[in-house]
Amino acid sequence: MIRAHGYAAQNAESPLAPFTFERRDPGDKDVVIQILYCGVCHSDIHQVRGEWGNSTYPMVPGHEIVGRVTSLGKGVTKFREGDLVGVGCFVDSCRACGSCKEGTEQFCEGGMVLTYNGVEKDGKTPTFGGYSSVIVTDESYVLRIPEGIDPAAAAPLLCAGITTYSPLRHWKVSAGQRVGVVGLGGLGHMGVKFAASLGAEVTVISTSARKEADARRLGASQFLVSTDPSAMAKAMGSFDFILDTVSASHDVQALLGLLRRDGTLVLVGAPDKPLAIGAMGLLFGRKTLAGSLIGGIAETQEMLDYCGEKGIASDVEVIPMQQVNEAYDRTVKGDVRYRFVIDMKSLSV
Repeated sequence: MIRAHGYAAQNAESPLAPFTFERRDPGDKDVVIQILYCGVCHSDIHQVRGEWGNSTYPMVPGHEIVGRVTSLGKGVTKFREGDLVGVGCFVDSCRACGSCKEGTEQFCEGGMVLTYNGVEKDGKTPTFGGYSSVIVTDESYVLRIPEGIDPAAAAPLLCAGITTYSPLRHWKVSAGQRVGVVGLGGLGHMGVKFAASLGAEVTVISTSARKEADARRLGASQFLVSTDPSAMAKAMGSFDFILDTVSASHDVQALLGLLRRDGTLVLVGAPDKPLAIGAMGLLFGRKTLAGSLIGGIAETQEMLDYCGEKGIASDVEVIPMQQVNEAYDRTVKGDVRYRFVIDMKSLSV
């Protein structure tokens, strides 16, 4: 077994604190990764604090992982020692269902194995995530990080990046289209970067006018304040595609009104309460309301390669592990531009 050090929550009320545990010895197809950086996703906070009702403890969060390969199982063919690699939101799947065979393992019909707060395929071994010193993962679920990207800024690409890239690709967002991005946080700022890089005319839709300068810096050409009735009325029927990244309760019906005929609104945020949708908002204009969940391994690698080619990465604030509880509180308040990333060197301090 491999001794690992990290931070864990012991229950829904406890802060994250030092925790020592063991990783499995690598099998034939496993890659041992020394973790360099791990992003702080808002879903980590929901899970740690038991807000989704499926949390198990002790919990070591983290699914935006970047590190270096330190050793390999004898059957590994895709990686070598020293490679810069990533691990995202899941570390296994059934590999046999239609979704897995089609490269959409996130929809595995047998259930994907989550990087943390999950159970491995043996049905009993809990998974622990990236707020730790080392991880052991099957090579089929390890991603190659382009060397030209800052490793710290690459970490959030493993969740925030693929979560926004995948729907833009699936719905074929392209040059000349008018795209709205709702919310300018960890997800939204990546959505703006990707949509702009694809040649779309991007508008950030936000409740806060103070974010306009940052929205334009990230690639938006327009800014729409959703709490301004006159501005919203003027924008009615003007968007081909809207990417909704908001995880709090909000007025989706108003966003549907912003779509052109045959426009699509895609949810990638996960509000904890049902959203109110009136049928007429969909019927008039033949509009589509859809959802999207991260991406498969092949598409995630495509996204990383695209980021390497285009020079795209997340805007991050790098912190030591000892500040993670403060970072959670700041994330909930929206006080981060735009993703906290933990430097794992701090574990040894």
